[in-house]
Amino acid sequence: MAAFRTAKVVSIDHVHADLVKLSIDCEGDVVAASAFPSMVGPLGPGDEVVINTTGIELNLGTGGEAFVLWNLSGPGPADELPGHIVKLRYTPWQIPVAAVEAPESQHHDLLATAVSMEGTPVVACSLHSQLAGVAAGVKAARPQARVAYVMTDGAALPIAWSDLVRSLSDAGLIDVTCTCGHAFGGDLEAVNVFSAMLAAKLVGEADVVVVAMGPGVVGTATPLGFTGIEQGQALDAASALGARAVGCLRISFHDERDRHSGVSHHTLTALKLGARSRCEVALPLLDDARRATIRTQLDTAGITERHAVLEVDGRPGVALLRDERIDVSSMGRSLDDIPELFEAAAAAGALAASYV
Repeated sequence: MAAFRTAKVVSIDHVHADLVKLSIDCEGDVVAASAFPSMVGPLGPGDEVVINTTGIELNLGTGGEAFVLWNLSGPGPADELPGHIVKLRYTPWQIPVAAVEAPESQHHDLLATAVSMEGTPVVACSLHSQLAGVAAGVKAARPQARVAYVMTDGAALPIAWSDLVRSLSDAGLIDVTCTCGHAFGGDLEAVNVFSAMLAAKLVGEADVVVVAMGPGVVGTATPLGFTGIEQGQALDAASALGARAVGCLRISFHDERDRHSGVSHHTLTALKLGARSRCEVALPLLDDARRATIRTQLDTAGITERHAVLEVDGRPGVALLRDERIDVSSMGRSLDDIPELFEAAAAAGALAASYV
């Protein structure tokens, strides 16, 4: 069961686009909380609010704070209904959005018969943090290329929750965002990943599309129980639409867990079982020993037989992240801790950029 409490707002600490960070007095303890004004309306010190403390009580990392459900002292969210497509359907938090494909959308005619990406490169990731490397890899190779980020509903649903997306957008490494499925809050809203990719290309005028979930990947230490398996499905969707599908490898030589050492089993499974269509997989430049380890893993899993594995230099993309001072991390490890993860992502971005 979810845990709900009544609390009082102590202070408003930070305000971003559709995300407010605040301090809450919950039964005598002051805790960090977040609210989405589009869902709860305006907030101020002294307001009495209802909060969800599930993340705190489960001691979660990402999402380990309180979330405001309702402001009992405020007027609530705006009455405007931007569209008739509903996300978070049949929950108390269902919200209407202006879906880009919907008949009332100004872009409906553009998408009414569209079914092809016409060779536009699409990079699919299995971690949110890989978005930084991919986007930087594209921009390092093709500075004028427009990069679109399609956020799936595999993890966090509000795109406002991602500090990384804000940083990349502010630095000009991402040009347009699209939230699909039940994810919401992007520059564009879409019903599913197929239409989201098409909207990114046709409405967002993207040269490269990056598909990845938001923050908060889920894993269960089982072969199939992880959200990153959607990477394979995204690659298949891209291939079905006639895109140039590029897979991003999750690589780490600093993870103590055997299943994530070298190429993560998440990537191997997504490329072996999730992706049924042949795609291209970017392998970063590595020293001989690490290269041999990765090659052996890919060969043993049958990846090199099923897909085209291409070696690409991801270092320019990582250098760009450093130049732009993008604060990026994965599983608590920084860019300096695991440069190979971000070099692999930047390699995928560079490969995609070569097709622009």
